[in-house]
Amino acid sequence: MNFDGLIVGLGAFLCIGFFHPLVMKAEYYLGVGCWWVFALAGVAACVGSLFVADLVISTLLGVFGFSSFWSIHELFKQRERVRKGWFPANPRRGGDSSPKK
Repeated sequence: MNFDGLIVGLGAFLCIGFFHPLVMKAEYYLGVGCWWVFALAGVAACVGSLFVADLVISTLLGVFGFSSFWSIHELFKQRERVRKGWFPANPRRGGDSSPKK
Protein backbone atom coordinates (compact mmCIF):
# COMPACT_ATOMS: atom_id res chain seq x y z
CA MET A 1 0.00 0.00 0.00
CA ASN A 2 1.14 3.50 -0.79
CA PHE A 3 0.08 6.15 1.72
CA ASP A 4 1.93 9.07 0.09
CA GLY A 5 -1.20 10.54 -1.49
CA LEU A 6 -3.12 10.36 1.76
CA ILE A 7 -0.24 11.96 3.66
CA VAL A 8 -0.02 14.83 1.16
CA GLY A 9 -3.81 15.25 1.18
CA LEU A 10 -3.87 15.37 4.98
CA GLY A 11 -0.95 17.79 4.97
CA ALA A 12 -2.74 20.10 2.53
CA PHE A 13 -5.90 19.93 4.64
CA LEU A 14 -3.98 20.77 7.82
CA CYS A 15 -2.09 23.54 6.06
CA ILE A 16 -5.32 25.21 4.97
CA GLY A 17 -6.72 24.74 8.46
CA PHE A 18 -3.59 26.33 9.93
CA PHE A 19 -3.50 29.35 7.64
CA HIS A 20 -7.22 30.19 7.81
CA PRO A 21 -7.21 31.39 11.45
CA LEU A 22 -3.63 32.63 11.15
CA VAL A 23 -4.65 35.12 8.46
CA MET A 24 -7.55 36.39 10.58
CA LYS A 25 -5.35 36.80 13.66
CA ALA A 26 -2.53 38.41 11.68
CA GLU A 27 -4.88 40.98 10.16
CA TYR A 28 -6.52 41.66 13.52
CA TYR A 29 -3.30 42.15 15.49
CA LEU A 30 -0.82 43.32 12.84
CA GLY A 31 -2.79 44.53 9.81
CA VAL A 32 -1.87 43.88 6.21
CA GLY A 33 1.63 45.24 6.76
CA CYS A 34 2.75 41.77 7.84
CA TRP A 35 2.31 40.37 4.31
CA TRP A 36 6.07 40.11 3.90
CA VAL A 37 6.23 37.48 6.68
CA PHE A 38 3.96 35.23 4.61
CA ALA A 39 6.08 35.98 1.52
CA LEU A 40 9.32 35.06 3.31
CA ALA A 41 7.78 31.87 4.69
CA GLY A 42 6.53 30.97 1.21
CA VAL A 43 9.88 31.56 -0.46
CA ALA A 44 11.74 29.64 2.26
CA ALA A 45 9.37 26.67 2.02
CA CYS A 46 9.48 26.60 -1.79
CA VAL A 47 13.27 26.83 -1.88
CA GLY A 48 13.44 24.15 0.80
CA SER A 49 11.21 21.90 -1.27
CA LEU A 50 13.77 22.05 -4.08
CA PHE A 51 16.52 20.66 -1.88
CA VAL A 52 14.67 17.92 0.03
CA ALA A 53 15.17 14.49 -1.47
CA ASP A 54 12.06 12.89 0.05
CA LEU A 55 9.13 13.38 -2.34
CA VAL A 56 6.43 13.58 0.34
CA ILE A 57 8.30 16.14 2.46
CA SER A 58 9.22 18.13 -0.64
CA THR A 59 5.57 18.17 -1.70
CA LEU A 60 4.41 19.21 1.77
CA LEU A 61 6.92 22.06 1.75
CA GLY A 62 5.58 23.15 -1.62
CA VAL A 63 2.01 23.06 -0.31
CA PHE A 64 3.06 25.07 2.73
CA GLY A 65 4.91 27.58 0.53
CA PHE A 66 2.05 28.21 -1.84
CA SER A 67 -0.42 28.32 1.05
CA SER A 68 1.76 31.11 2.45
CA PHE A 69 1.58 32.96 -0.86
CA TRP A 70 -2.21 32.55 -1.00
CA SER A 71 -2.40 33.89 2.55
CA ILE A 72 -1.04 37.23 1.31
CA HIS A 73 -4.06 37.52 -0.96
CA GLU A 74 -6.38 36.45 1.86
CA LEU A 75 -4.81 38.98 4.23
CA PHE A 76 -5.92 41.83 1.97
CA LYS A 77 -9.32 40.20 1.44
CA GLN A 78 -9.66 39.93 5.23
CA ARG A 79 -9.06 43.66 5.51
CA GLU A 80 -12.00 44.18 3.15
CA ARG A 81 -14.18 41.80 5.15
CA VAL A 82 -13.34 43.81 8.28
CA ARG A 83 -14.17 47.07 6.50
CA LYS A 84 -17.55 45.61 5.51
CA GLY A 85 -18.22 44.73 9.14
CA TRP A 86 -18.19 40.97 8.61
CA PHE A 87 -15.32 40.56 11.09
CA PRO A 88 -14.41 42.68 14.11
CA ALA A 89 -11.77 45.38 13.84
CA ASN A 90 -9.10 45.62 16.51
CA PRO A 91 -10.06 48.65 18.63
CA ARG A 92 -6.46 49.05 19.81
CA ARG A 93 -5.21 49.42 16.27
CA GLY A 94 -6.56 52.26 14.19
CA GLY A 95 -5.82 52.78 10.56
CA ASP A 96 -6.19 50.29 7.79
CA SER A 97 -8.59 47.82 9.43
CA SER A 98 -11.10 50.11 11.07
CA PRO A 99 -14.57 49.78 9.54
CA LYS A 100 -15.84 52.59 7.34
CA LYS A 101 -18.94 54.42 8.50
